[in-house]
Amino acid sequence: MNYLSTRGHPDRKRFCEILLEGLAPDGGLYLPEHYPQVDTATLAKWRELPYAELAFEILSLYIDDIPPADLKAICAKTYTAEVFGSDEIVPLRELEDGVYLEALSNGPTLAFKDMAMQLLGNLFEYELARRGAELNILGATSGDTGSAAEYAMRGKKGVRVFMTSPDGRMSPFQQAQMFSLQDQNIHNIAISGVFDDCQDIVKAVSNDLGFKRKYRIGTVNSINWARLLAQVVYYFAGYFQATASNDKPVSFTVPSGNFGNVCAGHVARMMGLPIQTLVVATNENDVLDEFFRTGIYRVRAAADTHETSSPSMDISKASNFERFVFDLVGRDAGKLRSLFVDDLGRQGRFDLSADPAFRQAAERFGFKSSRSTHADRLATIRDTDKRFATLVDPHTADGLKAAREHLAPGVPMVVLETALPIKFAATLVEALGHEPARPARFEGIEALPKRVVKLPADAEAVKAYIAQNCD
Repeated sequence: MNYLSTRGHPDRKRFCEILLEGLAPDGGLYLPEHYPQVDTATLAKWRELPYAELAFEILSLYIDDIPPADLKAICAKTYTAEVFGSDEIVPLRELEDGVYLEALSNGPTLAFKDMAMQLLGNLFEYELARRGAELNILGATSGDTGSAAEYAMRGKKGVRVFMTSPDGRMSPFQQAQMFSLQDQNIHNIAISGVFDDCQDIVKAVSNDLGFKRKYRIGTVNSINWARLLAQVVYYFAGYFQATASNDKPVSFTVPSGNFGNVCAGHVARMMGLPIQTLVVATNENDVLDEFFRTGIYRVRAAADTHETSSPSMDISKASNFERFVFDLVGRDAGKLRSLFVDDLGRQGRFDLSADPAFRQAAERFGFKSSRSTHADRLATIRDTDKRFATLVDPHTADGLKAAREHLAPGVPMVVLETALPIKFAATLVEALGHEPARPARFEGIEALPKRVVKLPADAEAVKAYIAQNCD
């Protein structure tokens, strides 16, 4: 399997090369040259597999430069009941008639990001050991990516993590999970700005090829194909739990900010998983909802990016969106480059409303969208607690609200859980009057000593900090 850049760079690379690289040299994102196709017989075989074995089967279709026995061992090491709390790894429960919740938040940091990040940590360690190399990971987080990456990389040989986050924009629990880590290979950088500023810094550093090569910069954000690939697995696992046979379609609703999670659903659908609809659930930062309603993709400036009660979705530049648009425009790299480099780069927007390709977003690729507000989140949290004795975090509440707007008779709707409610305790208190349950290992975490440096929203300042801490 070879990988190409969405922006047309002529090089083709293998999986382990892009695992350590992040962005392509031309600033594009990597995608496989084709999506492997999964037939009914294969789905039938996979239906009975434990999660780790299912992960191995799916990853094997995309990874042919790691010996199968080694890849199987990595999957078995990653997806265990000890790490994720149950043999199912991602247990599914029916909340109400036709609406299901897929639990993705039982890993070490209580968020869905653990599903991919735990695998990524083991893949990094394996490949770096094989090469006798080191890697400096530069990431950006709006809340959950940072802690998931840091917990996955703690103590990993040959790996340092430099994680940027928007200063003061995460919940106290999220900040404490990251900033309380004292490991010498973990560096937290609070940026004066919003998440999009952090993401812009990561891309700017990654696009400085001289610096990237000198300091061996890699990424863990979902611009890294390996992370997105790991997320494809739980779509298959959710489908198998929601159906009794492979002739029944299922829809998924995905709380979305950076478009990585739902893009994994797009990949699963392109492989042949019977997904009828992919519902993109947004909060007040509704850049994606606006596109799927109008065909106009219009990023917002930092001043226009709302600080909301579902902060992991407070994103106005969805970096993974480029992968989907590449497929939407027929994998035409020239057209993609015109949209993202010329139109978006110069005008802050592009417009596909009159392009026949835009209709394909819903008709061929199955995408729909919805938007939630703070009042919607509170109402959904209260309703879910009252009717089903179930607590959900604000992002999952956004998902449930969107899911109910797109139900189809006879088609199960699976809502992907984002995080456990304790990560956003203040909103749960506002909705219900009491804090959600807290795992014992996180008691008093907010009071622990913090290890974090504050920097301006400036790529040069971040590069200087990396250089200082790598010498």
